[in-house]
Amino acid sequence: MLSGKHVGLRAIELADLPQLLEWRNKPEFRQYFREYRELNAEQQRRWFDEKVNGDPAIKMFSIIDLSSGRLLGACGLCYIDWVNRTADFSIYIGADDLYIDEKFAPDAAKVLIRYGFEELGLHRLWSEIYAFDDPKKAFFDQLGFTLDGRHRETHWANGLWHDSLFYGLLSTDSRC
Repeated sequence: MLSGKHVGLRAIELADLPQLLEWRNKPEFRQYFREYRELNAEQQRRWFDEKVNGDPAIKMFSIIDLSSGRLLGACGLCYIDWVNRTADFSIYIGADDLYIDEKFAPDAAKVLIRYGFEELGLHRLWSEIYAFDDPKKAFFDQLGFTLDGRHRETHWANGLWHDSLFYGLLSTDSRC
């Protein structure tokens, strides 16, 4: 287990899937995810088998509260490009409807960033979020990510087009 001050990151277990599915399907969270569909248990299981356990370009973790052992959310590095040493950075805290909080999410993010740069030897972490995802915008600013760019009107939600924002963090950037 990778440990931070408050959280641990461990391999996603089969027993985690029902809770993770519930959070992934929660409309308040799903509006921020690139996976826009309501998922069923079979799709969740396929994601676990093919992506989490079967794709070397994906390193996903369950976020665990170190004090209680409770499952808090998930995070990971996806689309890892081993040649250019880049990866897509993703994270959410599903417990207690937090999504992004001030305690668990930053701690988990710091552990994941350290893992990506120091253990995997990655050079750049990046993330695509939608422009209306204010919690993640503030979160990435707090973590030291830079807003690298904007793709206009990439996402249709709530009757409107929304831009995608691309954030990046280099292994050489200063960070929290």
